[in-house]
Amino acid sequence: MEHKLSEVVLFGTWASSFSGRVKIALKLKGIQYEYVEEDLVNKSQMLLSYNPVHKQVPVLVHRGKPIAESRVILEYIDENWSKTPNLLPKDPYERAKIRFWAKYYDEKIIPGIYSIIRSTGKYREKAIEDLSELVKVFEEGMKRDFQEDPPFFIDGSLSFLGIVVSSYACTYKAFHEAVTTVLIPEKNPAFFSWVHDLKGHPLIKETLPPHDKLVARLKHLQA
Repeated sequence: MEHKLSEVVLFGTWASSFSGRVKIALKLKGIQYEYVEEDLVNKSQMLLSYNPVHKQVPVLVHRGKPIAESRVILEYIDENWSKTPNLLPKDPYERAKIRFWAKYYDEKIIPGIYSIIRSTGKYREKAIEDLSELVKVFEEGMKRDFQEDPPFFIDGSLSFLGIVVSSYACTYKAFHEAVTTVLIPEKNPAFFSWVHDLKGHPLIKETLPPHDKLVARLKHLQA
């Protein structure tokens, strides 16, 4: 008998920080959902049919309608389930600034981390320096656009940007153990402090992948 999907279904993988973002948002909003763990080496036909363009996770399926790309999914969750807590502020300009920096984080900082994984020797040293400069731009942008109150929380609850940053950055200890040290307090003190605060949030602790399992996966990526 064919399995009937629930009203809200998330297709993801345990190690995907992008899938983790969606899990956090759903839990934050109190939305019941079914989770489907995907094998990206042997992708299911359901995943391929729901995301035929990128063929990647995460994909959120709501009442049979698929939504792909983690930041798009977060906005969909916030707009469709408008009950508090809100992930984005109501002011259009504030929302625009947050979207800008979330995009910067995904398109500059995360690829910078991948560059470190793929490099060795002096090239890795250069990649680490480049990442620190990218993070510095992010730090300066937060302080310029939001003064001394970066929008990682709204009214004490995790926000859109807090979810985007924390789902990847809060696994830095596994990265340090498996690859190399990349998050250095002396070079990027503000970012390190923000990540430390985010890492202490109960939902982040609950949703991050198991440390040892992630270390093993990161070591395998370098092999």
